[in-house]
Order: sequence, then structure tokens, then C-alpha cells
Amino acid sequence: MDSISKTVKDHRDFFQAGKTRDIDFRRDSLKKLHDALLRYENEIYDAFWKDLRKQKMEVFGTEIGMILKEIKHHLKKLNKWAKPTRVSTDMLNFYSSSRILHEPYGVVLIMSPWNYPLQLALLPLVGALSAGNCVMLKPAHYSANVSDLIKQLITEIYPPEYVSVFTGDRKVNQAVLEERFDLIFFTGSPPLGKVVMEKASRHLTPVVLELGGKSPCIVEEDADLDIAARRICFGKFLNSGQTCIAPDHLFVHREVKDKLLLKIRDCIRSFYGDDPEQSSDFGRIINEHQFDRLEKLMNSAGTIIHGGRMNRANRYVEPTIIDDIKYSDPIMQEEIFGPLLPVLEFTRLEDVISMINSHEKPLAMYFFSSSKSKRDLLLSTTSSGGGCINDTIMHVANPNMPFGGVGNSGMGCYHGKFSFDTFSHHRSILQKTTIFNPTLAYPPYKKKLSYIKLLLS
Repeated sequence: MDSISKTVKDHRDFFQAGKTRDIDFRRDSLKKLHDALLRYENEIYDAFWKDLRKQKMEVFGTEIGMILKEIKHHLKKLNKWAKPTRVSTDMLNFYSSSRILHEPYGVVLIMSPWNYPLQLALLPLVGALSAGNCVMLKPAHYSANVSDLIKQLITEIYPPEYVSVFTGDRKVNQAVLEERFDLIFFTGSPPLGKVVMEKASRHLTPVVLELGGKSPCIVEEDADLDIAARRICFGKFLNSGQTCIAPDHLFVHREVKDKLLLKIRDCIRSFYGDDPEQSSDFGRIINEHQFDRLEKLMNSAGTIIHGGRMNRANRYVEPTIIDDIKYSDPIMQEEIFGPLLPVLEFTRLEDVISMINSHEKPLAMYFFSSSKSKRDLLLSTTSSGGGCINDTIMHVANPNMPFGGVGNSGMGCYHGKFSFDTFSHHRSILQKTTIFNPTLAYPPYKKKLSYIKLLLS
């Protein structure tokens, strides 16, 4: 506790010194992170293999590469983003100039989860540093090897009063949340998000919550089934299903359900072979607690039509398709966060929309169809953090679009300029002339109402 409190004070002193407001300092900080990621590349691969048995291609594509891409985007655009934005001035403020200053909040706390432990720690860090903040970083405890490596990397390139890293279990989480920050950025589950928000409310600290939920995937009868099967299989079983925007469950039109499920089974074999446990391309569940939870969900309802094998010794859960699922089944009551794909059948899109709207707003939504009218109906009558049409999860890779949740799946957004904006306070400044001073706004107000109405209506 004493160490954390002292570090927060050191952060605040460093920020007040004004160094982080300098654009060249920010750019240099981002370049240091970029170079360190490349320098630590092999160590990162080793840490991911120990924590999640994650293959190099997947680590680079979903972790290292996304951060490098984000850094390059910020370096290219930062000078433009950081400039004051001039805006037009209304007639009521005639002969004035209006501008918006983009200022750092100050001292920011970033708390990241274990499923994408590098990306979800360092991607928001890029935005925080780009905007000119000091940062305390609290990576996940479960992915200990990656978290320890993050601490080593950050300690090597930044002074602790600028960016600090605290690793450890829930006691450390509780300790950092006792401190006062200028912004808290949290990625994790909705229940933990509520705890963070409650703690932040004591200091009226603004929060960005990147949470989760049950993201539906809907396949209509007019979809391209070959493409749908491959893209669903990729999105669902990436990182062994431990992805917050993975397709959580599958709605399939009755007319094409059997064909689609057969194609998904073929894709699983194509991706991971007849025995995915032997494949170096299929990872493992993070710990026994999550393994036990998935085992209960797998056996709670429905009919397993593919997969179902598990190995506690190495926390292996096979890619599994479960048919004959109802919305009331246990597997539909929580985010799955594993390689289990429950399947629900439908005949009318309106019924699917009704079911989706009767539950919490998801982080993502996926729709496979060639019909523009059906697409427009779905998008105009539902809500989600984001999503794809005829694909899964790839919306997260575009730095020009915001990533974030809505309602129970989160608040606030980031990626690209949206990260810069999220970690910045946008300060409105009106500069007025002193050459003359109109008296219309001042008392006495007699006979002035008609003029005010002209200016304001």
C-alpha cells in the first residue's frame, strides 16, 4: 500500500512538472515502446506459450502486431490530433474566437485482463502516453509470465514516476483502487467493472469500462455457408475461445443448420486436425478454475455433436459444438469464454431480434446474410458495442473505428484517435475582444427580450 501510494504521488509530481505535455517527449515514448516490443519478441512468445500455449503466429497477429500498428498510427497522426481545434463561433459571441484544447487528464490507471494480456495492457497504454498522461499499469495476475515480462519491459524503457507496473493478485487490485486517479481504464468482466466503477465514484473519477457479454452470431438461410463456417470457426476458437468479442453462441436458420454445422466441423478438422490436442495451433485454458467452469457448462444441456474431449492435466478443452440449446439453458446464462459453441435454431429473424433485445446489450454482434433488408432490420432494431456483417471479430483490427461496449458490455471506447480522445480532456476556450463591449446580455433587461430571441432562436 505504501509503495503504491508513493508511486501515485511520484506520478503526480512528474506530471505537474509538465514534461509529458511536450509532443516530442510523447513521440519518443511511443518509439521506445515500439522498439522494446521488437527487442522482446522472442521472450514474449515464450511467456505466451507458458501461460496460454499460444502459437507465435497468433501472438504476433493478436498481440504484438496490433500494438505496433497502433503505435505507428499514433506517431503518424499525433501532431495533428494534439493541435488546438478551431471551431466556429455563434452570433451571441460576435467578434470572438473559439478553440478546443486537447489536454492530458494527468495520472491514469490501466487495469488489464489475462486473455490478451499484452494487447489489452499496452494498447490503452499507447493512447494514454500519446495523450500525455502518466500511467500506473496493473496487468492480470492469471497470466503471470506475460505480466512479469510487461513489468520488465516497461521498467527498462520508462522511469517509474512516468509509467509504473504493479503485478499481483486481487489484494494489489484492491490497493490500487484505493488511490485517487484522474481516469481509470478497466478491461474485464461486468461484475468486476461494477466494483471498479464503485471505487472510482468515491473520487468522482471518470472510468472507461471494456467489458464483455454474450455476443450472438446469426446465420441466415441466404448466407454463403462456406465463408460463414470458416469465419465463425476462426473467431470462435481463436485463443481457445477466450476472446471477449468471440461469437458466444450461434443462431442458425433451420433450412441451413445441418449444412452449416457440417461445414464448421470440417473447418475445425482443417484448422486443428483430427485431434486438436496435438495441434500447436490450438491453445489451452488459462487455469483450472476456468477449466472447471467450462466443464460444467459443456455438460449442462444440449447435445454435443462435435468435440467434447477434455484433459485436466494440460487444461485442454476441445473445440465443441452443442446443438439443441434453449435460451433458458445454463450455458446461455453467462459469457462462455471458451471453445464451446451452443447452437440455437430459428426461422424468423424477428424472433432472434426479440431474444437478443430481451437480454443485456452484447459487446459484439455478427450477421451472415446477403440480404441488405435483413441486415438493415437487424442493425436498426438491436444494439451492440460493434460487430461485423459476413465476418467475425475483425472490426477490432481497424484503428479508424472505435472499439468499446454499450450498457452492460461497457462504456467508452478506444483505438486510434478514439484512444487519444478517451485519454484527453477536451477543454473549450472562448477568447473575446475587448475593443468593444455590447451591453445586450447585462441588466437591466427591459426591452431586450426580443433581441435575445432573435440571436438564440
